[in-house]
Amino acid sequence: MTTQVVSEVAQRFANDGFANVGEVVSAGDLEVYRSIYDRLLSGDIKAGDKRSDLGSHVPLKEGVQENITQIMWPSALYPPLRDLPLHEKALSVARELIGADAELDFDMMIHKAPHASVATPWHQDAAYWVDMPDRRAVSIWVALDDAGLDNGCMWYVQGSHQQPIRPHRPTSDGKNIECDCSEEEPGATPVPVAAGGAVAHSGSTLHYSRGNTTDSTRRAYILNYRPAAMIQLERERGADHGLNENVRQVRNSGAKD
Repeated sequence: MTTQVVSEVAQRFANDGFANVGEVVSAGDLEVYRSIYDRLLSGDIKAGDKRSDLGSHVPLKEGVQENITQIMWPSALYPPLRDLPLHEKALSVARELIGADAELDFDMMIHKAPHASVATPWHQDAAYWVDMPDRRAVSIWVALDDAGLDNGCMWYVQGSHQQPIRPHRPTSDGKNIECDCSEEEPGATPVPVAAGGAVAHSGSTLHYSRGNTTDSTRRAYILNYRPAAMIQLERERGADHGLNENVRQVRNSGAKD
């Protein structure tokens, strides 16, 4: 990105809590990432307890393993991922948005299969996280397929990162968390992204995505960054985003009722 474009993206991120950052995976590299992604989905690369269902509160259709497949730490499950171009490019974007001390905290895959018509509940990522004295954080949400309204592009609420974290509660099955919000919320904005493109959002930005009602898959790969000192502090407090224990619950004191 040019200096002017970087400045404009950083300003939108600061003002809105999210920003489309453009292409981060070249057309030539997309198939490489899709192949690794599909190996993790198929079980060719074992995910163990790092695999779960973000839509587990909705009954499964016959023959379906998960409504919304989430796999934490794909780069730990398949370390060669870190040596591919995206990690360097996403780190550069993260440092432009939250500071030169940003480092990769964790990564994940979130997959919506064709006709897996289950929405990801509204939430703020920070609700999952332990309290930090420095709350700078950015998630780089990378589309490996075209992501639009009908297959699950991201929705964000403009400016929500500047408000207190909302109360979060467990989903009906107790395995994920959610908060009150809707597409009717003032500032709620869908952000379609072309394959290879990405959108960045703050850790406290309200977001969700609709279910996939199309014949095509929606593969997303998310890389999460925060200051190196805060990553060290997290680990000292036993918080590693599912690397050792993949349990999703409200951890942030500001998100508890």
